[in-house]
Amino acid sequence: MTEIATNDLPAPTTAYDVENAVLERYKAGAREAQPALCCPTEYEGGYLEGLPQEIIEKDYGCGDPTRYVKAGETVVDLGSGAGKNCYIIAQKVGSQGQVIGVDFNDEMLGLAKKYQDEIASKLGYSNVSFVKGKIQDLALNLDKVQWWLDKNPVTSIEGIGALEAESARLRMESPLIPDNSVDVVISNCVLNLVRSQDKQQLFQEIYRVLKRGGRAVISDIVCDEDPTPAILNDPELWSGCIAGAFREDEFLEMFEQAGFYGIEILSRQEEPWQVIEGIEFRSLTVRAFKGKDGPCLERNQAVIYKGPWKQVLDDDGHTYERGQRMAVCDKTYKILTDGNGPYHRDMVPVESYQNIPLEEAQAFDCQRTGIRHPQETKGLDYRITVTNEGAACCAPESCC
Repeated sequence: MTEIATNDLPAPTTAYDVENAVLERYKAGAREAQPALCCPTEYEGGYLEGLPQEIIEKDYGCGDPTRYVKAGETVVDLGSGAGKNCYIIAQKVGSQGQVIGVDFNDEMLGLAKKYQDEIASKLGYSNVSFVKGKIQDLALNLDKVQWWLDKNPVTSIEGIGALEAESARLRMESPLIPDNSVDVVISNCVLNLVRSQDKQQLFQEIYRVLKRGGRAVISDIVCDEDPTPAILNDPELWSGCIAGAFREDEFLEMFEQAGFYGIEILSRQEEPWQVIEGIEFRSLTVRAFKGKDGPCLERNQAVIYKGPWKQVLDDDGHTYERGQRMAVCDKTYKILTDGNGPYHRDMVPVESYQNIPLEEAQAFDCQRTGIRHPQETKGLDYRITVTNEGAACCAPESCC
């Protein structure tokens, strides 16, 4: 833990360009290692062993989101820097997977690309690409914007309008990361570097690019109290992952507001990384899933919450009683019982005895009481069918 006294802080400024402060700090970090930018992290397995030392030394983070990806997945790394996380993930997703690093810093992109061929040769396959973009605007390919600007220099107000129109066209016709195209979005200590006014858009972009059922795994710096004006007005503290840190509870709320479900703290640094003006700053890794939107259809399914709590409440206000058959719509049933999702270990699935095709399913009554009677799941004809079968079997002329 590093304690920084208030009187040791740089004098606050009245205004500064957050993006430029971050860009210049990380340009310097690409030229020479900056230990102050890195929160000590242990990475899973031996995935760092084959990576160039320059990438390891000049890549900065505060957690290990790479441990939560699987073979064959398509993964986007926001703020990929020197590429360390991308090259770790390349080994995990294998030749059938794909890794896309997104960064705004040309020097960091150059450093990451410097070793692409060497690492691909070691792995025996090439599955990593690096692209230039802002992580809060994943639709805009900045290399294509630059190509257009080279041919159409902006020298007037009209030129600004033309640039905006071209950017809008590129987002629509040639997005950097298309909608619903990614299995996992990761980031390692980068979201806090985005301007406050762009953070809501940032979470919306993460949600947009993920496939249904996809997930975000984000390691970032959070604080236990709101940063003071002195902290917020210090560009060194912003580019140093401090001033832009999310308050711990609000960080999780940002995922919820963007539409994610299954939001879970995977790891939380026990001791603060830094303490400034009595405010604790530490690393937090969060996972969240996409895919709870859509119609609610009745297919007579239920789930039983195993415990240990007497009851639990989900993000949409549904209560699950321990040991009770709780009525759920088809969408919720799939979310709660998905083997790749966050809930299946806590729920017993109770499928309907009679399959109801989705195209024939009626709207689920979200106002109904939570408990589903077993006869609903078994169907109205269940008792009649069993009784008749039993009578037939035990009739005098039967095998009995």
